[in-house]
Amino acid sequence: MSNSLLTNAQKLAQAFSQRSDEFEGARRLPMDVSKAMAQAGIYRMFVPQTLGGSETSPIVSSEVFETLAQGDAACAWVAFIAATSGSALARIETSVAREMFSTPDTMIAGVFAPNGNAVKSENEYVLNGHWQWGSGTQNADWVLAGSLLTDPLQAADAKPRAHMCLVPQSSVEFLDTWHSSGLKGTGSTDFRINDCRVPSAHIVGLEVDKMPDTPLFQFPNFTLLALGIAAVSMGIARAALDNFVELAQDKKRAGSSAPIAERGYTQMQIAEAEATLRSARAFYYDSLSEAWTRATAGQTVDIEQRRNLRLSITHAVMASTKVVDCAYNLAGGVSVYQSSNLQRHFRDVHVASQHIMVAPSTLETAGRLFLGLPTNTATL
Repeated sequence: MSNSLLTNAQKLAQAFSQRSDEFEGARRLPMDVSKAMAQAGIYRMFVPQTLGGSETSPIVSSEVFETLAQGDAACAWVAFIAATSGSALARIETSVAREMFSTPDTMIAGVFAPNGNAVKSENEYVLNGHWQWGSGTQNADWVLAGSLLTDPLQAADAKPRAHMCLVPQSSVEFLDTWHSSGLKGTGSTDFRINDCRVPSAHIVGLEVDKMPDTPLFQFPNFTLLALGIAAVSMGIARAALDNFVELAQDKKRAGSSAPIAERGYTQMQIAEAEATLRSARAFYYDSLSEAWTRATAGQTVDIEQRRNLRLSITHAVMASTKVVDCAYNLAGGVSVYQSSNLQRHFRDVHVASQHIMVAPSTLETAGRLFLGLPTNTATL
């Protein structure tokens, strides 16, 4: 299965790379592109096998996202959001999940941040809210909406509980807000939900608290989301380096008869960029492999592995951004033109680096753990 997923990702990356201008112009992915990724098995990588998913290892899924990003970063971004969102089906009742995941092409996407309010009314909840960063939601069958749940019959001092509500796309109002500098094709627009009645069985983790006892669902859930950001960033960086190397064979600086590939400065910078990317990638997959080995052995991924994973993820994004900046700067003025893929890579990686899951605060958390200081590890 892993070989077929990677083969499919390679084919899709090649096809999607020819359509990046189209995706950016639309500010979302066309439905045929989303369907192609679904049919390739990418959206069901983190869906339980009992529902028809593949429960793909995070090592393989990261390689899939990285490969897709080398073709088009927006496609890779939507792919990891949809795959990660599919894992929510593991925490609702099986018969309900099977009704939602009615075909292998079903797509789920959404926002985990609890920006909605869901008030209990008998056996359902009335949901209202406004969410940002809804990547891929316009293509989804079901939309995940992070919300705070309240019960009017509970004590006045009872704290609302954060859960995710699964809502049919037809109940969602999409707002035209995604006017961004990069990752334009992700359709990461705001969306709004008004007075939507959500059955309690459609609220993730409300009636089924325990995750399945298989390796993927014993893996840290927040980490699955963060892994995708780094994989996409590394894919962008690889594409930027490859684009520059091709360009450098012929491009000449003003007043020079030799291509920039023959300049000593270029050679040094590219060597350093390659080392930076490959080192970050090695740390990423080494940390991931160690944690996954523990999960597949039935052991808990302990705080040390989770620390290393999150550090390697943030480092991979930072390193990828540095590498893309290097390629962009070495190419000179040609980088600023829309005809150059380097300007797209530059814009895309800088938007990816702004995600809260790879914010500088993750370095502070890791640093405190290395120093043996008391640390809040809830987001690890």
